[in-house]
Amino acid sequence: MKTTQAVVLLSSIAALAAAAFMTQKTEQQLVVHEWGTFTSLQGSDGVPLKWNPLESSKLPGFVYNWVNPGLGRRPTGMLALGAKNVLVTLQRMETPVVYFYASKETRVDLTVRFPNGGITEWFPQAADVGPCVYPQNPVVTSLDSGLHQCGVPPSFTLDSVFEPKTEKASLIRWPDLDIVPAASHAELEARLKADASGSHYFAARETDSAFVRSRQNGSTNISGEYEKFLFYRGVGNFVAPLHVEMNESTVRLSNIGVEPLGHLFVLGIEGDRGDFLQVDTLKRGEQKSAALNLEKQSRPVAAVRKAIQTAMAQSLVAEGLYPREAAAMIKTWDDSWFAEPGVRVLYILPGKWTDQTLPMAMDPQPQELVRVMVGRAELISTTIETQLARELVEAKADRISAKDDLRKTIGDLGRFAWPAFDRALARADVQPSDRERLRGLFYEVRDSRR
Repeated sequence: MKTTQAVVLLSSIAALAAAAFMTQKTEQQLVVHEWGTFTSLQGSDGVPLKWNPLESSKLPGFVYNWVNPGLGRRPTGMLALGAKNVLVTLQRMETPVVYFYASKETRVDLTVRFPNGGITEWFPQAADVGPCVYPQNPVVTSLDSGLHQCGVPPSFTLDSVFEPKTEKASLIRWPDLDIVPAASHAELEARLKADASGSHYFAARETDSAFVRSRQNGSTNISGEYEKFLFYRGVGNFVAPLHVEMNESTVRLSNIGVEPLGHLFVLGIEGDRGDFLQVDTLKRGEQKSAALNLEKQSRPVAAVRKAIQTAMAQSLVAEGLYPREAAAMIKTWDDSWFAEPGVRVLYILPGKWTDQTLPMAMDPQPQELVRVMVGRAELISTTIETQLARELVEAKADRISAKDDLRKTIGDLGRFAWPAFDRALARADVQPSDRERLRGLFYEVRDSRR
C-alpha cells in the first residue's frame, strides 16, 4: 500500500512539475518576425551595376548613422566615408525591421552579422556596430584594446582594421534588450520618438508588436530608447539570386541561386499607365519570360497599384508575416515599389539565402522566427537607355528643349538617375572631350529639380 501511495505521490509531483514547466514555457513564449528589402540595379542586358542613389529615402533625424554614430565610434573600411550616399555598391539593404511578441517582459540579446556588407543606419542605439573603432578617450593613442567591441576579432591590429577585408566582420548587436508587451503597457507609446520629416519609417510601427527598450545610448538618457522594432540598413557588394534581362517588351527571369524563388512580380510603370505580371515559382537554374508591353497592354496606375498591393500582401502573409506586418511593409514601400516609373521585379528571397546573407543569433531562442526579405531588381530598360543616349546627343548640340527633356527623364528615374545616365553616356556617340561637360549638365539639371 505504501509503495502504491509513493508511486501515486511521485506521479502527482511529476504531473505538477510538468504542468508548471508547460505554464512557464507558455508564459515565456517569444515570437520574432522580420521583414526587409535588398535592392539591386541591372542594365537591360542583365549586367549588375554598382550604383549610388545620390538621393536616399528619408529617415528620421534620430536614426543613427556613420555621420552621427554615437558612443564615440568611428567607422572603418568602406564605411569610413561616413555618409551612405557616397557609397557605390551592388546592393542596398533597406529597412530590415525586427518585431518581438511576448506574453510578459523578456530580456533578449540579438546579433545580426552582414559578412559581405556594412551596416549604415540603425535604431535604437546598439552596443556593437562594426566594423568600427571606439576611442577609449581623446588622448589614447592605441585603440587596439577596443576593437573587439565593434565586432572585430581581438586578433586584428589597429593597422589591419582599416583594410577593406575587415568589412567581413560587419555586424550589429543589441544586448540586454527589454521586450515589453504593448497590450499591458500602452503608456509607452508616448515614449516613441517623433520627427516632422514625414518619413515612411513610421509606417513600420503600425503593428501589434511589443515595445523594445535599449539601454545602449550612453549616459545622456539613462531610461533608454523605445521603439516598436529594431531597425537597421546597409550596403554590400554581392549578387542576388535573380538575374533579369529585358529585350523590348520581354523580361527574362533566371534563377542563378541554389534555392527556388517564389512570389515574383514583374511591374512596369510608364507615365500614368502600367501593368504587372505574377510568376509563382522559379526553380534553381530555371528561366522564364514575361511579356510586359506597356504600349498595348496597360492599365491606369491607380488600378495597377491597388491590385499589386493586394497580391503582394497575400504573398507576404503566405511566407509567415502577420497581416498587420505585411500591411506595414506595403505602406512603407508603396510609393517606391508601386508608383516610381520604370521596370522592376519584386520577389521574396529564400529563407536560407537570408540566413546566410544576414546570420542572426538570439538569446533566448524564440519559439518562432520568421524572416521575410523582398528582393527588388530594378532594370534600366532598353527604352530608357535609348532615350537617354538620344537626349545626351541633343544636349551636346545645345538644342533648346534638351534640358527640359533631360530634366523629365532624370526626375522619372529618381535615385537610379545617375547609374542610368552614366551607362547611357558610355554608349552615346560623343567624344571624350564632351563627356565631362555632359556630366556637369547632369548635375545642373538634377540640382535644379531640388
